[in-house]
Amino acid sequence: MSHEAYEPETPHLDFAGTTPYEDYVKADVLTHLQHTLSDDPGEMVFLVTTQVMELWFTVIVHEWETAAQALRGDDVATATAALKRSVRELEALNASWRPLAQLTPAQFNSYRSALGEGSGFQSAMYRRMEFLLGEKSASMLVPHRGAPRVHAELEKALHEPSLYDEAVRLLARRGYDVPESVLRRDVALRYEPSPEVEAAWTAVYSGDESDELARLGEALSDVAELVWRWRNDHLVATRRAMGAKTGTGGSAGVAWLEKRAQKNVFPELWTARSYV
Repeated sequence: MSHEAYEPETPHLDFAGTTPYEDYVKADVLTHLQHTLSDDPGEMVFLVTTQVMELWFTVIVHEWETAAQALRGDDVATATAALKRSVRELEALNASWRPLAQLTPAQFNSYRSALGEGSGFQSAMYRRMEFLLGEKSASMLVPHRGAPRVHAELEKALHEPSLYDEAVRLLARRGYDVPESVLRRDVALRYEPSPEVEAAWTAVYSGDESDELARLGEALSDVAELVWRWRNDHLVATRRAMGAKTGTGGSAGVAWLEKRAQKNVFPELWTARSYV
């Protein structure tokens, strides 16, 4: 047999319009969304990294909404699979801090003024992530009043049960003693820890580790840990770039991020471990 028989076929190169790859990925759109506002060459990596973060927010919201819907339908396997995918996506999201983590104050200040009053806390998709985690706040809809579609999506998310609400409701349906005050709470408010929910997770973890509820708890814990790491990486990058200055958009900067980093996501999953 000749050598030519082993050569791969020539790929199809001639298309009537744009390539099928472009039609699917919309790469031309993505790679022309970068409009820097300063002459500093370092602004491009800041802008692109921020846009990449927004894309990761989008896919993580998709995974958590998939998980929440599955839990609502008692499909723990589908929920756990979605959470496990989101863990890999959170790892990629957290790695996005690396290009920014070494910024000196001089480097950041060279294009900081281009941000104006722009700030990460204004990200609508990140806010949807926080709402799914149970970090609800109606005041965080205010910045989006000028964007009706975005505001409507956030308002819908505010009044829907969070991912953790759905997990707690599942515990109740499986026979664990979760009080009505938790099950019927106003889901538009921030989730507050409950001793009874802590006891339920303690019972789950005191049983068979291969049980699907125990595996769900660990998947949720993996998510919570990576959210905590995200917040801490954000804190460190900000502290390195701007110290204790007021943040962009008028936020308290490092002080606000320090407060956020101290909060546990899915709190009873952490405190229950002390009683197993």
